[in-house]
Amino acid sequence: MNSPRPFEPRLVRQRKRRARATLRDASFLHERVAADLADRLEAVPRPFPRVLALGGGGLFSEAIATRPELAARIGHVIEADLAEIDPEQLPYAAQSFDLIVSPLALHWVNDLPGALIQLRLALKPDGLLLASLFGGETLQELRLALIEAESELTGGAGPRVAPFADLHDIAGLLQRAGYALPAADRDVVVVSYGEPMRLLADLRAMGETAALSERSPRGLSRRILARAFEIYRARFSDDDRRVRATFEILTATGWAPHESQQKALRPGSAKTRLADALGTKEQSAGEKPGD
Repeated sequence: MNSPRPFEPRLVRQRKRRARATLRDASFLHERVAADLADRLEAVPRPFPRVLALGGGGLFSEAIATRPELAARIGHVIEADLAEIDPEQLPYAAQSFDLIVSPLALHWVNDLPGALIQLRLALKPDGLLLASLFGGETLQELRLALIEAESELTGGAGPRVAPFADLHDIAGLLQRAGYALPAADRDVVVVSYGEPMRLLADLRAMGETAALSERSPRGLSRRILARAFEIYRARFSDDDRRVRATFEILTATGWAPHESQQKALRPGSAKTRLADALGTKEQSAGEKPGD
């Protein structure tokens, strides 16, 4: 069976190209992610001569430039725009990069395991991947308001908000893709808006409106949208009558395998008994304390 392909790559590229002129008007999330990735790299005391920045509109390079000590360890950075490049078909030779960062790009990939494999192959041995992408709680308020409004007015609801990965999936996907020392964590950002329409304007400016391959045959009419905004304001307003929008940002970390990396010990190969380390007496499973 073919793997599901929720996104239309042509629409993704089209919307990213359109957003080139407007990203800086709503780049607060991308700036936050770029700064976070730079912070993480400051804790890795090694040089990265060749770097690929996949997505992010150049904001990662700007974040690096504000940190002189980190900038001295970062060499040539290739900026790859999602408007022009398909992460599932990377045009780079194997072992081309010491570091790959991907700020808010991979959530638009249909075959995320395949894209992670391609990124690993593009890394040199012991190269590092740092990738941030939107997680499953992202835009949960908008998703629920649209579903409820469309169901109420038409008797059914089509997909309107893109599906996103969950945190517990990411480390597993990294491991499946062959990364060493895989890890994932999350950052939840709640943004306040005066009106839901302002949220939609920001999503459009970011190039983050849903580019779904299976779109509802019914367009998103003004009637449905108006009702969704009513539901949004009624259910997701704070005391100051502003509405909130949740963005869950997942960050995946993995290394291309290398013989110098730490490896888990084989069962039974430990040279020190845990009881000795803790200064306690070891007991068998059937022995009661005090016997």
